Amino acid sequence: MDALPQASLLLGIIPALALMLVGLRGYEDYCKHKTIFLTFIIGIALGVIAALIELFTFNAGIVFIVLFPALEQLLKTMVLNVGRLQRKMETTIYGLSLGLGFGSIFTPVSLIAANIQIGETTVLIASVVIGSVGIILFQGATGVLIGYGVYTGELLKYFMFAFLLHIPVTAWFFLTIFFKVEYIQIGLIVYGLIIYWYAVKRILPKILPQNQSRKRSKKITKNIK
Repeated sequence: MDALPQASLLLGIIPALALMLVGLRGYEDYCKHKTIFLTFIIGIALGVIAALIELFTFNAGIVFIVLFPALEQLLKTMVLNVGRLQRKMETTIYGLSLGLGFGSIFTPVSLIAANIQIGETTVLIASVVIGSVGIILFQGATGVLIGYGVYTGELLKYFMFAFLLHIPVTAWFFLTIFFKVEYIQIGLIVYGLIIYWYAVKRILPKILPQNQSRKRSKKITKNIK
């Protein structure tokens, strides 16, 4: 097998770690650092399991557009919905680290699925890698949604939200592979950024005490100005 996909694992893990450090800024006092990195590692392991299942069932037909999102969100739910994390506000934070770890594995998976080799053009490889960053952002965001659902006791609602948001990602990804136009996967980063912004700026702050949430909102507004 070509060395490119294996080497690209770092291209998934490095941005995922960077996003985790930035996204969790201001939440350090509301979670355990050990659990943050543990859930990140568990996310990577779950991502490998999901990727293997998906790569071996790639020819399942159009049903994969629904089945793969269900599989990926269920795997994250299984971890976040354990008894010791239920009704805990920090579960939302752990959802972010779990989701980012989960998403980091999809950079090499994208290259394998597209059958891209080292000799391919730099533009094509770069576009697939950038598109994969969009998937990392999206997986982190849906981890937040599921974690928040576990915290609030509305898991079904937020699971379905994450599932429905996931379908366009899967459809876009696999259609670009099917029609061999992998370079337009770069569009995934736009979708990923939008969902990630919503999760980190609108959902995650809800777990903070009211006064802290106000301070964080004012800080964000001030930075925008």
